[in-house]
Amino acid sequence: MGITSTLKQYSMQLSQKAMEKIFADEKRAQKVVEVMGKAQQAKKTIDSTQRVVLNQLNFATRQDFKEIGKQLSALQKRVRSLDGKISRL
Repeated sequence: MGITSTLKQYSMQLSQKAMEKIFADEKRAQKVVEVMGKAQQAKKTIDSTQRVVLNQLNFATRQDFKEIGKQLSALQKRVRSLDGKISRL
């Protein structure tokens, strides 16, 4: 076994033990769940605000790039299809 896989396995064992200790107490586990929920909500708020600010500054967002990528892919498929039809003529 290589050092990378050994370290990975060891870190997984440590994180599993830590999670077991954290979730052993029901009150602590509930607090962790609440904090995680608040963190997820905060991330959603930050992401939303970031998109608004970037749009106001006329900067492209990650979602904009994804949408353009999908459109480009569809156009490439269409071009290949048309090229095939033209070749058959």
